[in-house]
This record gives sequence, structure tokens and C-alpha cells, in this order.
Amino acid sequence: MLDIVGLLQTEKNGFTRSERALTDIVLADVDGVLKMSIVDLAAQADVSPPTVTRFCRRLGCDSYADFKVRLAQSRFVGQRYLAPAAGPTSVQEIAQGVVNGIQSIIYQTFERLDFNAVERAAESIAASSHVLAFGSGGASSMMAGEIETRLFRLGLKVASSEDHQLQMMRAAAAPPGTVIVAFSLSGNNAQLAKALTVAGEYGLTRIVVTRSASLVSAQADILLPVNWHEDADILRPTPGRYAFLATVDVLAQTVATRLGPTAVASMRRIKHQLVVNRDGDDAQPLGD
Repeated sequence: MLDIVGLLQTEKNGFTRSERALTDIVLADVDGVLKMSIVDLAAQADVSPPTVTRFCRRLGCDSYADFKVRLAQSRFVGQRYLAPAAGPTSVQEIAQGVVNGIQSIIYQTFERLDFNAVERAAESIAASSHVLAFGSGGASSMMAGEIETRLFRLGLKVASSEDHQLQMMRAAAAPPGTVIVAFSLSGNNAQLAKALTVAGEYGLTRIVVTRSASLVSAQADILLPVNWHEDADILRPTPGRYAFLATVDVLAQTVATRLGPTAVASMRRIKHQLVVNRDGDDAQPLGD
């Protein structure tokens, strides 16, 4: 779908004087333009109706009517970004908002955590022959790498992947006893859902950390739901990734306790090498 608003914002400097006049009117009042006829818009911009038509065609629209349809779609999709809510500007205010958001979502994560699902997921991972961690995009790929880091220290065979085609191939080639741990912040990643469908066809256990009642959650054998509401401040990084990090840490420690001595032995070997080759004592985190 053509993003008319985004196109106007990025291409404005390359427009003619008449086109810039039209662009300014559109960006200043999208709702108002959607109610205007071509004659009304032309009069407000002090140009002729044929100039408006040429402007629409330059934007890739067949007609003024097509332009208004695409403008309405663009407005609907990016509403929060057309007129962003005012947010903090000082470093102290920004820091307070960020930290408060993190604290709030961490507490919400605990209150909403499905303890039974975490127990089943941890037992499946502890009993697995191999673990595949799937995620793509900024935060979800980070989560896949994070669970890989948490689990290999416990002596488990684990590999993460951010590439959808590779995820599908790994799911198809996975040996019996493999467990998938997949992450999706939005829950709408169709390609990840397809890779999980393939994993299900081969009988792999699929642990999915994502939003409830989403496309990706429908492919879960064990669902660890993470739900939150985005803040109105579009400039603030999403606190949702902290909910995922907390869930990963809870899952990882539960797996470690279920593995018991084998996990401790693996961690001790890692710590021994870090003390000998880097730290000199065992006071530092385990390889972080």
C-alpha cells in the first residue's frame, strides 16, 4: 500500500512550488483534505484543478479520487505518527519515563505470567535433545540470541536463527527431541508462523513467546503470552522487550533448576575458564 503521507514528507523538497503548496495543505490537515473536492483543494492552494490531477499522478495515483483513498489509508495506518502526543524533553523527564515504564511492565509481567506454562516449557527444554531459538526483527531476534546465551551455559545444545528460510529448513531437518523456542513481539510475523507450522508437521514441540490470540500464538504447543499496551509517546523505545527479557530469565532459571547438577557442572567449567583467562576471581557475571 502506497504511503502517501510518508511520500509527501520525504519528497517535498523535490516538488515544484505548486506541488509544495498542495503538500503543505495536505500535511497540515489530512482530515480536511479528505472532505475537499478537487476544485476546493485547487482553490485553497491557488492552483488549477489540472495541476492537482498532475500532482496526484506524480504520487502514483490514477486520479484525485484514488489519491483520497490512498491518503485515507495512509492516515489510518499511521495515525499516532501524524500528530504525535507531546512527550518529555529534558533528560531527567525522559529517564524517569523510561525507567517508570520498565518498572511497570516488569510488575505486569509477573502478575500475568502463566506459571504452569513456564513449568511445561522448562521441562520440555530440559528433556530436549536440541533447542532451536527463532526470532526476527529488532527485539525478537535479540530474544532468540538471549535464550541461546542463557541455555548453552546450562550444557544444552542450542542454536538461534533470525532468517526465516533458515528457520524453516532447520525445523525440517531437526532431529527427534528438538524443541523450538520462538519470539514475536507483534505476534503478526507470518513467515515465523510458517516456520512454526513446518516444525509442527515434524512433531517438534513449539514454545512460543508472543501476544495472545495472534497469528504466531496459534502455532504454539506451549504459549508464554506477553501482552502490554504501547505508550502514547512514539519516541520512547517500547518497554515490551523488557517483558520478554523477564520471561526469558524466568524460563532460563526454571530450566536450570530442573537440570540441577548437570547445569551447575557446565556453568562451573565456563566460570573456571573465565577466572583463569580473564577475571582472576569468580565475582563477575558468568560471561556477560
